This record gives sequence, C-alpha cells and structure tokens, in this order.
Amino acid sequence: MLSNSSRRLLAGLGVAGAFVAASATPGFAADPKVKLGVYFSDTTIAADSDGKIDYSIIRSSTSVVLHDLTVRYDLTGLAGKVTVGEEENTGTDCTSPSANVLVCTTPWEVELDEWGLSGVFPVQIKPTGKAQDGDTGTLKVTLSANGVDSVSHEAKVRVGEGVDLAAGPETTVSAAPGKGFTAPLKVTNVGETTAKGAAVVFYNDYGMNAAKHYSNCTYVGDELRTCRFDEELPGGSTFGATLPYALGADTMAPGNRYGEIIWMTPDEFEDFENYLGNYDVTIGKPGTDGKLTLAEAAGRAAARGFQADPRPENNASYLQVKVTGNNSTDLEALGASVTGKAGATVKATVGLRNNGPATLDYSRSGSSVTYLTFDVPKGTTTTAVPENCFPVKGDEWGEPGKPGARHYRCYFDSFLKAGDTVKLEFGLKIDKVIANDTGLVKINVPCECDGGFYRDLKPANDTAKVVVNAAPGGGDGGQGGGDGGTLPITGSSTGLIAGLGALLLAAGAVGYVLTRRRKTRFVA
Repeated sequence: MLSNSSRRLLAGLGVAGAFVAASATPGFAADPKVKLGVYFSDTTIAADSDGKIDYSIIRSSTSVVLHDLTVRYDLTGLAGKVTVGEEENTGTDCTSPSANVLVCTTPWEVELDEWGLSGVFPVQIKPTGKAQDGDTGTLKVTLSANGVDSVSHEAKVRVGEGVDLAAGPETTVSAAPGKGFTAPLKVTNVGETTAKGAAVVFYNDYGMNAAKHYSNCTYVGDELRTCRFDEELPGGSTFGATLPYALGADTMAPGNRYGEIIWMTPDEFEDFENYLGNYDVTIGKPGTDGKLTLAEAAGRAAARGFQADPRPENNASYLQVKVTGNNSTDLEALGASVTGKAGATVKATVGLRNNGPATLDYSRSGSSVTYLTFDVPKGTTTTAVPENCFPVKGDEWGEPGKPGARHYRCYFDSFLKAGDTVKLEFGLKIDKVIANDTGLVKINVPCECDGGFYRDLKPANDTAKVVVNAAPGGGDGGQGGGDGGTLPITGSSTGLIAGLGALLLAAGAVGYVLTRRRKTRFVA
C-alpha cells in the first residue's frame, strides 16, 4: 500500500486520482549495467472520434544520462483502421518511416533515474473511417539510446462504440470531525448509445472515510477507491446513488476536504486496472455490506463490443467537505543529548512529533507539513546531514545534505498522522569539548513557500535543545540519542520531493522538474 503522500502526487489532467507514484516504479535486480524500462498504457478508443493522446513512461535501473533517446511506435497490426501520430505543437522530432510506424528522437541529453520519467513523446492514437467496434491490435513501443540495450513493451489498442458519460454537478457538504455525512453519486449518459455499465474512480482526501463497504466497490482500509456497476445506461438518462461517509476524528478543523469522482466505461476501467497492475498497485478489496446500485433505467438497448468515452473532459465531478468546529494539533520539537571526547563523531537524532489530536495532510499540494531549523552546537562540525536539509548562510542556500555548515533548514513529508514521529539524524564531530554545548532545533519556522504549520496548540514546545558533553569517565567513544519515535525520513517519498521543490522556490532556485503529467491518465 502506498503512503498518503505517494498516492496524492498523481493527478492526471483528464483523470484526477492517485494510486500510483514514481516511487511505485517496478524495481530492477542489482546489476552494474544500466537497464531501461518503457511502458505505455492499454488504450480503448471510440470509433468516429479523435481518439486519445497518451505518453510513454520510461525508467532506469540506476541514474543515467541518455543520448539520442528514441521511442518507436509500431501499430501495423491495425493498419488502415487506427493511426499513431505525433501530437501537435509538442516540439518533438518524429518521423514516419512507414505506415503506422512513428519514430521520435530527442537531440538533448535526458537525465533518468529510478524515479522514472513520464510524458515522453506524446502521440495521438486515432481511428480511421474504417475502424469498427471490436477491432483489436497491439501497439509495440521500443525505447533505445546510445550505449544501452533497447527494450520494448506491447500495449493493447481496442476500438469501441462511443459512449459519453458525464459526471454529476459539484457538491458541497458540511461535517464536523468524527461525524457522518452523505454525498450524491450521479452520472448522465449524454450520448445516444446505451452504456454497457459504468465504473467510477474516487480520489478522496485523508479523513473522508467510507461508512459502508459495498460488494461492488473496492477499499483500502476505509478509503473508497472504485465502484463498478453492471446496469445499462440508455442515452439521455441520469442515474444516481447516495454514498455514506464519516469524517475522521483526527481531521483538521476548520478546513476543507476534497474528493474527485471520475467516470469510465468498463473497458476503459480495464485499461486503468492493467496500468495499476504494471506497478503492483491495488485498487483495494471488495466490501461486504451488500451491493450499491444506481437508479434503474427503462428501455435498455442491446449491448455490442467495446466502449470508450470520446469526451473525457466531462467525466469528473468534485466533492467539497467543509470541516466545521475547531480541531488543531500540537507539533513538538525533539532534541537530543550526546556525549563524546574531542575528535569523536556522534549521532544526534532530532525531529518532531505530532501529539494530536489532528492529522496534518498537505498531500494535494505536496508541501511540507512544517519547516525546521537546526543551529549546530559551537564546538561541533556536521559530518553527516539528511538529504532533506539545506545549509543556509544569510540568503545563500547550499546543496541538500552538505555537511560543514552552522545552520540548516529542513523540510518534511506532506502527511503526518496524529501520534506519529519523524526523525532527522545528524553526524556531529566534537572539535572541542564544551560543557553543555548547546544547539537549537526549531519547528514551525516561517517560510515564504507552500505548507508549514502555524496553528500549533502549544507553541512553547516548538523549540528543543541539542546538548553535547564530554563522555562519562573520559571514554574514547561517543554516543548520542534523542527523544523516542519512529518513521525516520528515509527512502523514496514523493512528499519529500515536493517539499524540496518548495524550499528551492523559497531559495530562488529554478529548474527542479519532477515529472510531466500525461493528459488522459493517472501518472507515474
């Protein structure tokens, strides 16, 4: 299961939902030789439409700079029925050496690492006048670059009937932390062709918990992720249901929680599930509280082969929950006490703890829940610094993780549950033993950037000390520690990356690019 911060990073422009993040990229076995990977989603398009625009996603077993990056798209299996062409006004260099083959190359260097890169060479998959419902073929995508082995991936391409599903209107409700509320779920078939069922994907903020778990819907814990309906939806009809929710008791108040609702045809949902499966991401498990049904419709029409929505721009709806009442939280700075002789290097573990009662969730913006500063004790020099901490001197910002500075500014993940702790571990060399040599840790420090927390219930504990003393008995070694807790900031965290972007903007830095989003799908 992905962390809240990981899944929140993803928001496709046509499908706003986040089950997959760059940190979910499939791993590679350890190998000194660079191994590339390429992925393209299965795609179902509607006949007599403009088709769909999609992108390749590429990844590498290790960080590498690629030269003459080339992606070859081959759709010869659907020649005469479906074309693959370059998206207009993208500035890429693509040629068609033969019918239904497109080769795109960039003359620029491309930096690639384990996080992967999306938005590579957008292409338009479009049906011709000869395409018919039920046509199926394979799009072969081949990735190559100088000095590395090429790799290929095959994506399924299907042609189906055009079914225009439109989501219901935006909805606003109010609820207090710990209280229940209901929200409507509506869809209209604004076309003429009967839809052979429908599927819906939810992207709800933390705390919007499902009060019932239906058997035709899927859940991760209390988080509602998808529902599938087998009712046929005749053209021109509107269908609906009511969803019961309960707002988490640890929801920040006053405030707002948001949900997005994306409708798909069952065939498009199958493509989406295959996309998630490529990243070993689950849509969750079915519930046990009976079946959720849409309002019945009369005059059902005969079903045909595949179906796709030619107008995905009207598939989304939004739910806003105005959180009433007052429910903030107490963030507490955590200091450390270490001992050692002159010349020894000790570890000082600092950080913060969310004492509750509210959980902090900035996942939609990807910004840091708070910002921390660390003033290094005078008689010590940093030898190891967390990668989410920057040396700062006046208005000048150094490289993240660089040791040797006197003052650091650190960012955190975008989600911190009530009761959880995060840690930062600094290596300190004791240059000179000074009795009670003291440095300071401060949290909730103002920042001219997104995020941060400035509604702390107990500002008095926003500062903690890092105290360095001589080792007892004049021993040769050193020891260190700090307050208790878990969840050290290590590994891949999209929230940390987003926080890094916020700090770089605050420092006046530019050019830090995470990813380019695809237009019609969830993005990895």
